[in-house]
Amino acid sequence: MAKFRRRTCIILSLFILFIFSLMMGLKLLRPNTATFGAPFGLDLLPELHQQTIHLGKKIDFQKSDRINSETNTKNLKSVEITMKPSKTSELNLEELPPLNYFLHVFYYSWYGNPQFDGKYIHWNHPVLEHWDPRIAKNYPQGRHSPPDDIGSSFYPELGSYSSRDPTVIETHMRQMRSASIGVLALSWYPPDSSDENGEATDNLVPTILDKAHKYNLKVTFHIEPYSNRDDENMYKNVKYIIDKYGNHPAFYRYKTKTGNALPMFYVYDSYITKPEKWANLLTTSGSQSVRNSPYDGLFIALLVEEKHKYDILKSGFDGIYTYFATNGFTYGSSHQNWANLKYFCDKYNLIFIPSVGPGYIDTSIRPWNSQNTRNRINGKYYEVSLSAALQTHPSLISITSFNEWHEGTQIEKAIPKRTSNTVYLDYRPHKPSLYLELTRKWSEKYSKDRTTYTSDQQQH
Repeated sequence: MAKFRRRTCIILSLFILFIFSLMMGLKLLRPNTATFGAPFGLDLLPELHQQTIHLGKKIDFQKSDRINSETNTKNLKSVEITMKPSKTSELNLEELPPLNYFLHVFYYSWYGNPQFDGKYIHWNHPVLEHWDPRIAKNYPQGRHSPPDDIGSSFYPELGSYSSRDPTVIETHMRQMRSASIGVLALSWYPPDSSDENGEATDNLVPTILDKAHKYNLKVTFHIEPYSNRDDENMYKNVKYIIDKYGNHPAFYRYKTKTGNALPMFYVYDSYITKPEKWANLLTTSGSQSVRNSPYDGLFIALLVEEKHKYDILKSGFDGIYTYFATNGFTYGSSHQNWANLKYFCDKYNLIFIPSVGPGYIDTSIRPWNSQNTRNRINGKYYEVSLSAALQTHPSLISITSFNEWHEGTQIEKAIPKRTSNTVYLDYRPHKPSLYLELTRKWSEKYSKDRTTYTSDQQQH
């Protein structure tokens, strides 16, 4: 009897060993692309909600019934854990797919640290108060305290970096190149001006252009709503940008259907300025007109509400973009409206540029705004957004964003990090490069699809 039991145990052990070996063998044979399944259907996303809003970097968010499924965990009693940035290996440009100059990404150069700037800039972002004092009193106030406590729900692989660090700029260009992104849309304020939490960054443009050119990337400009922006100073600033940077080989120009290669300017919060003012700059009869001059270009307006499209027409803009990475937050950012917007743009000969994003979470700086969080779902949210954009057959696609860390829309590499009172979100179970890899995958698909529905030639 004992001999029988021993033999049974041996046979069972050998069987288990065989099954384990078979499973390991099959796992090794699985292609790398298997980690990315087909994107969720659009119908699986939460129901869309239209909201009435006032936008800008100070955003008033209205209540909705969305549930926050991504949160920072505070006051944890644990030891600090930080993963060190992985060493970036040399890119073999010949092995990478071609750059897609019809894919743009919004890029921010407003970060600073003591080593390069004498202090932290933007990483120590203040916690913004809710406009209703009764709600505001329920949330923390003050500023973040880098390097361990930063104004973001994720933590960068490069740490609390400075946008002035040449190695950081180069690393960013390499990451964009690896993602097959052809153009970065640089957040821009005029010289000697900045956003309310930052400092002037125009003096960084030459370095950004040089580093971009090294990787064959192009740079276009995302004009921020600087103080007292109007038609007159916009003319001066467009002239400044073209005169100063227009001859650089990395300066982006888009070849239109008529064969003209023109600079492109995204205009954030364009709706703040009345159409009559914009018409002075953007129509041929305007008093400050850039049309048919050395300072002509393609000016792209931000569309938030549906009614803005008629103001955009009156203003003389050349196209629209939607910016926000929050499906359902605005009319423009809602995937379900993109087909109608594309139809409108085609009808009036405008360029439609949907903005896609990997997710959204800004509760590190707006702790009361969890209802507008969009869970990344391990990359699925991003793929749904990209799929929705491709379905409209757009001339261009913009990505929000490469590194807007405050609003959690970044595709830049992020790492796991835990301190005594904060646990940051990360991209696990995937690698820090997940969103760069997804971008490369969809960039290739977009490039192939685009050739089937447009005769536009890629600019050189």
